[in-house]
Amino acid sequence: MGIAIEEAKGILVYMEQNFGAFRNVGFELLGQGRMLADKFGCELAAVVVTGENGEKLAAQAFQGGADKVYMVEGKDYERYNTDAYVYAVTELVKEYKPEGFLLGATVDGRDMAPRVAARLATGLCADCTGIGVEEEKGLIAWTRPTFGGNIMATIICPDARPQMGTVRPKVFKKPEMDASRTGEVVRFDPKMPAGTMRTEFLREEIPEGVVCNLEEAEFIVSGGRGLGTPENFKLIEDLANAFGGVVGSSRAAVDAGWINHLHQVGQSGKTVGPKVYIACGISGAIQHLAGMNSSDIIIAINKDPDAPIFTVADYGIVGDLHEVLPILTKEVNKRKG
Repeated sequence: MGIAIEEAKGILVYMEQNFGAFRNVGFELLGQGRMLADKFGCELAAVVVTGENGEKLAAQAFQGGADKVYMVEGKDYERYNTDAYVYAVTELVKEYKPEGFLLGATVDGRDMAPRVAARLATGLCADCTGIGVEEEKGLIAWTRPTFGGNIMATIICPDARPQMGTVRPKVFKKPEMDASRTGEVVRFDPKMPAGTMRTEFLREEIPEGVVCNLEEAEFIVSGGRGLGTPENFKLIEDLANAFGGVVGSSRAAVDAGWINHLHQVGQSGKTVGPKVYIACGISGAIQHLAGMNSSDIIIAINKDPDAPIFTVADYGIVGDLHEVLPILTKEVNKRKG
């Protein structure tokens, strides 16, 4: 059952947490939620689902801009579980009837959001890279790439509530935290029926070398087809390690089997916004640019002076990366010492 348009009010942001700590995307969405709430003249609320540390997390949500925090806390929510989280969030939205609902386009967000939207009989604009207001109708305007990233579509949801969208991490900057802000914490018990959770967490095993936290990295060095061979990713790894950063890649390198898809940056990979992004041997197709053009500083290394990557780069080096990268790595290590 959906929410009646005349009953809907306020903007709600889902604050994703992992092991008692928020992911940055929640704060990024609070910044956009604040913009929407100010435009619509309504309240900005955050929803926090957690196993523990509820009060600490609520305080951080207030500092990030929330006026109110809806809290779901209990042992069933210690780890993300599709059945438990979808049920809890759906029941909360039914109870408090927000006008708009923002979630991160993370692994968990992409799993949960369409299920919640289906239960609420509303629409969902997924993987958004922009949020605005459609002034004439007073609706949220969601912007996302489409047709392989070749055009940008702006989508509205005029006939159902809440207006829902998932937004890619690092598209927006994290707002300044205000330690003086406080607000009201509303605890919500969804009273989950027995048997709702159909899966049980037993253990977690992560193979060595698989973890790649691109979305939170401050320094990313990415390699593309210009590397020539998978072995040359060692040049990328050496420079990334010198910076204390993370290895990224283009889709071409992933499709060639040179590196795990977890490292892929771009339209069909991860959206990143580090302090420094170094693109090595990457031509700069629009699909790749969509995933990294919000980086603070972009450095491009390519032997083709006409490569599209140079159109977005703050600094460009026209040269053979096989010669340039060892020199850069040596200089960075020298300055560290």
